Amino acid sequence: MKRALWHQMNEWAKKEPISMHVPGHKNGTIGSMSFLQAKYDVTEITGFDDLHQPETVLKESMSSVTRHPDYDAFYLVNGTTSGILSVIHAFQSLEGRVLLARNVHKSVFNALDLGGQQATILPTIVDEQSSQYVQPDMTKGWLSSAKLSVVTYPNYYGQTFDVSETIQRFHANNCPVLVDEAHGAHFDLDGFPVSAMNYGADFVVQSFHKTLPSLTMSSILFIHKNAPQREDVIRLLQTFQSSSPSYLLMASLEVANDFYEGYDSQLFFERRQQLLGALSACGLSFKEMNDPLKLLIYRPGMSGDTLQQVMESVDIYVELSDSHHVLWVLPLWHTGDSYPFDDLITRIHNMVFVESMTDTESTQQPLYTGSGRYEPQHIAHSHWVPFEETEGKVLAQHLVLYPPGIPSMLKGEKVTEPMIELMSKWCDSNVRVEGLQDGKIKVKDD
Repeated sequence: MKRALWHQMNEWAKKEPISMHVPGHKNGTIGSMSFLQAKYDVTEITGFDDLHQPETVLKESMSSVTRHPDYDAFYLVNGTTSGILSVIHAFQSLEGRVLLARNVHKSVFNALDLGGQQATILPTIVDEQSSQYVQPDMTKGWLSSAKLSVVTYPNYYGQTFDVSETIQRFHANNCPVLVDEAHGAHFDLDGFPVSAMNYGADFVVQSFHKTLPSLTMSSILFIHKNAPQREDVIRLLQTFQSSSPSYLLMASLEVANDFYEGYDSQLFFERRQQLLGALSACGLSFKEMNDPLKLLIYRPGMSGDTLQQVMESVDIYVELSDSHHVLWVLPLWHTGDSYPFDDLITRIHNMVFVESMTDTESTQQPLYTGSGRYEPQHIAHSHWVPFEETEGKVLAQHLVLYPPGIPSMLKGEKVTEPMIELMSKWCDSNVRVEGLQDGKIKVKDD
């Protein structure tokens, strides 16, 4: 047996890579991973309860996650996606539209498609510093007759906004709020932004695994004690999660919560300052986000893709690159961690930048579809076509830059010349786009 994946993982580990990406345990160097043993990979035997009807140890474990007294915590073993699907589908039978910020995750659109729910995409403000969507524009009269709203806070780049005002505006129009706080599991720690739970959001879902030391796919859905459709959401968690949940994932959530409860951020900010000095010393520039855990790094005249390659040449692995930058997700350094911080500083100084006349800083790739309506689509018949030949045809699936997993072009849209130009830029810059394969996209049959 070839075991191709195991071979790839083993060869990668031999490089002693340094993680500046998710998950938050950073190759097992942050927090404690001592529970990762096969003997703990148990199932619903006597004494271990049932996630689909927690009554004993799992109920006690989830009750220990007390981020805010107004919320109950529910473990997710199928990622934040399962929480998003459960919340949105719980509103399927109600009248009205779902309101979306433009930078919602692809799972939101999948949930709408599953339930045949219509949505309004709110105008969403773009930040000049990152050229990314940040917050919905609440000045327009879009809020009437909505049954649910979905916003992303923070965005993938760690940018926040006045989520308190946004929640208040929705609630003033009797519209419940789901906050995708996937990248904010560490919020409310000293020196970091505040969680939307402080402002009464009805549902807040956090990817513990992204910034805290838990295993990938382990997340938590926080449900306000007075949230509408609360019991329906809890019931649907059984639908959208495995009936054989991983106890290792759930144990990692418990351990990560203990880590959070006892965390002292002083060492983090000390090391972060040293890191910024090292980046500056080797000729790199950076943009600091609202969330200190995120860092946007660039070198004038160099594309993000090339900068990523330079970093990977010294085995520093980044979260993503865009046309201008690379994005780092910093570790929550702590006393006693085994993170190779000194080695990181050394590798930064060992990076070699070869200036090239052909590697000029590229034009920032535009964000595409703006505000408007989203109608759930079921396209039964489709085929693959070279993207250059698709003007006027209807997209049969979303085109999603991954990461961050936000659809740039939506299923059901007619392809235009500017869209084709953007696809060409994607191909030239080697970004990963779900739905764009070998220069082809899937379109609806004529």
